[in-house]
Amino acid sequence: MTFTTDEGEAEGDLTYNRQDFWASTSNKQLNFVQHIRTMLRTTGRAAVVVPDNVLFEGGAGETVRRKLLEMTDLHTILRLPTGIFYAQGVKANVIFFDNRAASKQPHTRDVWYYDYRTNIHHTLKKKPLRYDDLADFIRCYNPANRQERKPTWSEANPEGRWRKYAREDLVARDKASLDVFWLKDKSLTDLDNLPEPEDLAEEIIENIEAGLASLKAVLAGLNAPQ
Repeated sequence: MTFTTDEGEAEGDLTYNRQDFWASTSNKQLNFVQHIRTMLRTTGRAAVVVPDNVLFEGGAGETVRRKLLEMTDLHTILRLPTGIFYAQGVKANVIFFDNRAASKQPHTRDVWYYDYRTNIHHTLKKKPLRYDDLADFIRCYNPANRQERKPTWSEANPEGRWRKYAREDLVARDKASLDVFWLKDKSLTDLDNLPEPEDLAEEIIENIEAGLASLKAVLAGLNAPQ
């Protein structure tokens, strides 16, 4: 099962209070993740597209992350470039987890990360994300046998995009944050490595157009009959 959350809608004040949810919150993305988990069979699997705030937000966010690490096998997080799923330029991730039966022991052992964000640039029109762009991730993911995964990151290869973190290390982070990154953003240190001017201009235009569309939606809501 693969799902996406809708970041385009304005956050409302409605808080969902369901007995099968781990936390009550008005955050739609966190509620979406919890809802997907409740839909899964005991051996069900899910891949859910979420914005970055699901990985680091405190309060209910921390509760949901700790429960995912405990009650499911949260085995993979794919970090994607800005603007792939959300027109507003929100940074997106895909979290992969397998549901499990209740147990006294946490089901997640390691979380594997693939950073397809740092120093990667895509635009919706001229350079959209294609299947071939994720070929290396699919190879590293190793769907045929996830137990045989091999990291590409090491101290000898600090540019490797594929590495794992132990569950114990993640839950010990502030708010059990899953917002992990290790690659250096070359655009911040190497001016010669900036994206092409055309790509930058197109990305700026897309963000401006998306911002205007969101503003129009807000104005339409304000002018709608009560």
